[in-house]
Amino acid sequence: MVILGIDPGIGRCGWGIVNSQLSVVSCQSYGCIETSSKLPVEKRLGQIHREVEKIIKKYSPDVLSIEELFWGTNSKTAFVVGEARGVILLCASQNNLPIFIYTPLQVKIAVTGYGRAEKGQIGKMVKALLKLDTVPKPDDTSDALAVALAHAFSAKSLH
Repeated sequence: MVILGIDPGIGRCGWGIVNSQLSVVSCQSYGCIETSSKLPVEKRLGQIHREVEKIIKKYSPDVLSIEELFWGTNSKTAFVVGEARGVILLCASQNNLPIFIYTPLQVKIAVTGYGRAEKGQIGKMVKALLKLDTVPKPDDTSDALAVALAHAFSAKSLH
């Protein structure tokens, strides 16, 4: 199974492609879509949609695994991140991709075994689990791979 994991964001939207076969996981590719804060929000959302569409066309994932939004103290940021997440979900739907949503807690437990893991711990576990040479940067990219891994580890019970 090829899993597209996404850590949604408006300024930085991390993505990762993980292949899961039986109990073996491997990383196909990863990156980060970055948009300029100088652009109007609709242009930034359009850019995210186009980039996610390209990733889907290039890697032909079987599913999209995306992180549920964590509502912090800044509601303005949360709304715009929610808009970016909506664009990503729309793109997946337009490409007939099944969508699986994981909370930050579920992702942390799946990847590190600890629900309060810090960003650095997640990055190190992603590196170890996928046998990468370095921790993927920025954190959004490591988080996206972690979301994909969360699905790979839970999908065993779904299939």
